[in-house]
Amino acid sequence: MTPSSISEIFLDGRHFFVKRDDLIDPFLAGNKFRKLYALLQTSHTTYNKIISYGGTQSNAMLAIAAMCNKKDWKFLYYSKPMSETLKKEKYGNFSESLKLGMDHVEIEHEYYREFIASLQISRDEKTLLINQGGADTLAKIGLEVLAEEIRDADIGVYSLATPSGTGTTALYLALSLPEYKIYTTPCVGDSKYLREQMLALHPIPDNLIILESSKKYHFAKPYSEFYSIYKQILDAGIEFDLLYAPLMFKVLLEQVDEEVLYIHSGGVSGNVSMLKRYEKKGLLL
Repeated sequence: MTPSSISEIFLDGRHFFVKRDDLIDPFLAGNKFRKLYALLQTSHTTYNKIISYGGTQSNAMLAIAAMCNKKDWKFLYYSKPMSETLKKEKYGNFSESLKLGMDHVEIEHEYYREFIASLQISRDEKTLLINQGGADTLAKIGLEVLAEEIRDADIGVYSLATPSGTGTTALYLALSLPEYKIYTTPCVGDSKYLREQMLALHPIPDNLIILESSKKYHFAKPYSEFYSIYKQILDAGIEFDLLYAPLMFKVLLEQVDEEVLYIHSGGVSGNVSMLKRYEKKGLLL
């Protein structure tokens, strides 16, 4: 595989390098490609079904659907009940995942937690369960490949940044690059939640720095300041997702002084549906 390229942008007068993992594949891009890297190298005969669960606009859901489509594996995805409006949408990650062959099952709120726990034991040897967001020890392999690409690029910057949902990417990147500082910020929940997710996989290394935003933001909710950052970077030549990147850049601008290599997490396929939400809220500039 050819290493993803590195671009440069300016935001609020600050210079950033950007590792363009978003350009790897239209659906299998960013940190989801890195998390699924080991499975992408696996023979298609190893499994015949992949199971996962989570939100219905998840970037991980779409990436797994794309992988299963390539491998000719059945993909079964569980979520909490979704709105009739979202079910009918012809754009966004859910719609694209269905087009790629995903089977979707809704589980009622009161049964969801118990049902997801039962998935750990109700599988055969040809079925693989991928935890929500791709939070799995298998992700380590792909992130080691990313780490080598960063070392080989040798741009003279030793501070990296990547936003966190489960923290899998930030954790394994920090473990693979002990000589670098890895900045991240929790985009789903707070620092306590993020640390719990990471510790389920591995002890957190000292070079992983979790930055907490000074303002509390609710995940996936439209904010004018997020759109402003998104638009500024878009005007500079790179599209980022509207869920994770704006908060990470906001925190970097407020709390980090040194030059940073930002790892593009992909996820721009979800912007179509998010921009519709921004439009409905009257937040488009």
